[in-house]
This record gives sequence, C-alpha cells and structure tokens, in this order.
Amino acid sequence: MDLHLQGKVIVVTGGGSGIGAGITEVLSEEGARVVIVARRAPDAEWLAQRGADFVQAELSDDAACRAAVDTIHQRHGKVYGLVNNAGANDGVGLDKGPDAFRASLDQNLIHYYMMVHLLRDDLRATTGAVVNISSKTALTGQGGTSAYVAAKAAQLGMTREWAVEFLPDGVRVNAIVVAEVMTPLYRRWLDTMPDPDTRLAEITRNIPLGGRMTTAREIADCCAFLLSDRASHMTGQWLHPDGGYVHLDRAVQPLA
Repeated sequence: MDLHLQGKVIVVTGGGSGIGAGITEVLSEEGARVVIVARRAPDAEWLAQRGADFVQAELSDDAACRAAVDTIHQRHGKVYGLVNNAGANDGVGLDKGPDAFRASLDQNLIHYYMMVHLLRDDLRATTGAVVNISSKTALTGQGGTSAYVAAKAAQLGMTREWAVEFLPDGVRVNAIVVAEVMTPLYRRWLDTMPDPDTRLAEITRNIPLGGRMTTAREIADCCAFLLSDRASHMTGQWLHPDGGYVHLDRAVQPLA
C-alpha cells in the first residue's frame, strides 16, 4: 500500500534508537524525508543508508528545541509530520521527591508540548499529522515510576486536546500506546533481573496474540499509517498494537 509519504518532511524525536529507529526505518522506506532530533547522533552509516538527517538537541531544554526547529526549517523547509517519541522510564517514584519528579517531566513530557508548539504553523500549512508515542503504564500503572506514568498519561490527554484544537486546520493527532516491545533499553532492564530468561517468559505468557513481544517494526508500521492520508479520518485515537496485552483477559491462553 502506498502511504503517500514520499518527500514529506517528518520529524522523529529519539529516532535513532529503539522504537524511534524502527519508525525512522519504515518512514524512510516510504520515501519520507526523516529528520531525527535527539541527544546523541545515530551511527553515521545507519543514518546514510536511510537517507535521514540528524539534528542534535537536548529536548529537555526549550532553547535547544527552538534551535533544532530553526535548523530543520533552514535545511528542509516546512514540516509535514511530527512523531513525539523520545523519553525513558526513569524509575522516579514516590521516594524520589518533587525535584526529581519535575526533572523527569522535562525529559518525558514537556518537549512533546514544545515540539508541537514550535511546529504548529508548519502542521497547519501542510495539513500534517502528529503521532505521540505513549505507554500502557498510563492506563495500567506500574509501581515505582510516578513521573513517567504521569508523563505518559498526560500525552494521551494532550493527544485528544490537540486533536480538538487542530480540527479547523485538518491536522490529525493520534497516539500509539506501547506495551511490551523488545528494545535495547528493555533488554538492559531485563538483564538487571536475577534470571532474565525466566522474567521474559513470565511477561510473554501474558501477551495473548502469539505469546511474544511486539516488535519495533509493528509499532513503526502503525505510526506510518497514522501519519499518512490512508488514516485520513482518524484523529484523537489511542491505538494499541500490543497483541491484546492491555485489553484482553489474562486468562486467555496465548495463540501460537
């Protein structure tokens, strides 16, 4: 299916690793002009193979976000699409205190708002689209990670708020609610466990469809669809490409 993304400028925050890298790869395959905004540069060969651009920025710094958008405009002109993806589950729970909580929101939430704020005129001019990458923890909780869960829940709220605010302009805003996806960050978390293989087996047993982790590619395919005009009447939606993990009964036996 042609998603009609050829030549369109799409910004992906944190687009050089994990889920973000999967999104960059799929959008590049669709012919989009991907611009990664992140703290660290991806491997130069990997970047070149995908024809993507990179703009370095500390996204928790408002001035750095402004400078990044200025650079994008100078290099590429108006932006069609934005994927707010950067962030990490940093384990800031009730024990860490309000300063750590606020700092975590800067890392995981505020730049979602800032990037849409800075690109709002572009999105209106191009009748573009926004995809916010959120987490199932916004709906289920996790324990010991108050700040991350607050950020992810706020992202879902902002998705619906922005969908309303952009209605007169035809700009669509949707969210992907990520559950269990194997990324390098997830792998490092597993490796902190006494028995990583047993812990992984416990997790995948609770994923009804196939009894396996969702892949970054599956998240990326969903994201590309939402950015495209093939999803032309979808806005304000929270999509769950998670094998039924969040919504199906955990007593269901995984389907092979």
